[in-house]
Amino acid sequence: MPEPVSPAAAMPHRKVIRSWLLPIAQRSTGRALTLVLLDLFLFAAAIAATVWLQNIAAKFLFGAIAGFIIGRLFILGHDACHQSFTSHRRLNRWLGRLLFLPSLTPYSLWDVGHNVVHHGYTNLKGFDFVWHPLSLEEFQALPRRRQWLERVYRSGWAPWLYYLIEMWWQRMYFPSRRTMPTRRPVFVWDGILVTAAALFWIALLAAAALITAQPVWLTLLAGFIMPWLFWNAMIGFVVYVHHTHTGVAWYDQKTVWAAAQPFVSTTVHLTFRYRIGALLHHIMEHTAHHVDMSIPLYRLQEAQQILETMLPLRIVIQKFSWRWYFDTARRCKLYDFRRHCWTDFSGMPTSAAAFVN
Repeated sequence: MPEPVSPAAAMPHRKVIRSWLLPIAQRSTGRALTLVLLDLFLFAAAIAATVWLQNIAAKFLFGAIAGFIIGRLFILGHDACHQSFTSHRRLNRWLGRLLFLPSLTPYSLWDVGHNVVHHGYTNLKGFDFVWHPLSLEEFQALPRRRQWLERVYRSGWAPWLYYLIEMWWQRMYFPSRRTMPTRRPVFVWDGILVTAAALFWIALLAAAALITAQPVWLTLLAGFIMPWLFWNAMIGFVVYVHHTHTGVAWYDQKTVWAAAQPFVSTTVHLTFRYRIGALLHHIMEHTAHHVDMSIPLYRLQEAQQILETMLPLRIVIQKFSWRWYFDTARRCKLYDFRRHCWTDFSGMPTSAAAFVN
């Protein structure tokens, strides 16, 4: 390993940075399958608990736990979709579809929106559509109802609503031609697949409720609605904190964006206490993931450590707290693409101007 790069030196080319990570990029099919079996078992056990437990509070607690495990399954599927999970491409595709079913995520549409668009154009306005900030002029041009919705989304309390409406409903579940002009048969088949999975899940819960003489509505609330809403809140939160920070810039000019080495400068490494990062399969070591999508999730922690050693003061590292999160939500309402700073809804700057090459 060469000497760390001085903060005053030019950012190395992405190929150079990726070369530092090559020794740890090996995939392990056995390790990947072990993680799949573990999380599928945990998911089945949590859903079963929502049926068999009699206490209503306990039912909903395990519904939330099931939602968290849906997030873990999704992270495994996310790796499979990147072809970074096992050593076998076809196995990755089938595992990805399987692991995406509890979150009702159509595999092929996620592949296009995430792998091609988000990773290809991270934080570039007009391309990357995940939590993209509006300018003051764009916000003021919105109808009053849509302005109100934007305020709700960026309040800090509604990541679940943002992901449910803006991502899943509009862009993944049988999207319209306006949001997905490209029409492929596989998009429809994957939509049918997740619909069938949802109906099967609902039917199993309804049958279990009838067999155990419980209200069907309560069983569906605890075993289907609660897990799925918790999952939406979880993924909405995760994608928000990955790329929203007062030290992270957004761009509206492709040449400026490319010069800024966006695979490093547009991503946050959020750290947690109590090994929560490990419970999230290390998806919060997000700089390493954006530098090289082929790094398996079970090697991301080591990859992130290498990057932070080799690129001191270049990577946004943030210790998580709810105080920080809501302060970020308060500050990061709109973005001034001319001054490269975050603003509130009146256009007043709330962050320092980002350095732009």
